[in-house]
Amino acid sequence: MAIQHIINREHGIAACENALMGSFMMEELTDSVEAAVLEEFERIAERGGVLGAMETEYQRGRIQEESLLYERKKHSGELPIVGVNTFVDEEKDHDSAVDAVQLTRCTPEEKESRLVDLQRFHAAHAAEVRPALERLQSVALAGGNIFAELMHTVRVASLGEISNALFAVGGEYRRNM
Repeated sequence: MAIQHIINREHGIAACENALMGSFMMEELTDSVEAAVLEEFERIAERGGVLGAMETEYQRGRIQEESLLYERKKHSGELPIVGVNTFVDEEKDHDSAVDAVQLTRCTPEEKESRLVDLQRFHAAHAAEVRPALERLQSVALAGGNIFAELMHTVRVASLGEISNALFAVGGEYRRNM
C-alpha cells in the first residue's frame, strides 16, 4: 500500500489516466528534466563557466536555496512525502522524540559563576595567551596542522580568543542569502 501511495502522491504518475500511453508521460517528464538542466547550465555559463560560478559561490548558494525550499515544502505539506507528512499514523505522536528533549537553562548565578571562571582563566594565562595565539595563526597561515597547535592553545586561550585569532587570518564565513 505504501508503494502505491508513493507512486500516487510523490511521483504523480497516477494523475495521468495511462502513465505509459505511448510513452507520452515519460517523454514529457524527460523533456522537463532536460529543460531544467539546460537552464542551469546556461546560468553557470553566464557566470563564466564552472570556475567562474565557483568564485562567486553560485553552486553553494543554489544548493542552500534549494535545500531551504525543499525543507519548507516538506514541512508545509506542499511536497508530499509518504510516512513523513502524509499517511502518518495519527495515533502516534511523531514529535515525541523532539518533545522528550528538555532544554536546560542555567540560572543567573550559574552564568555569573562561569563568567567569573572565564575572567580567572584570562588572568591566569595573560602572559601566555598572545604568543600561543600568534603560533596558532602562523600555523594556520602556513597550512600546517592546526589541530595539533590547538591542543596547546586551548590550555591558555578561551574559545572566543581562539575564534577571533583564526577569523583574523582566515576570515569569517557568512552565508549569502
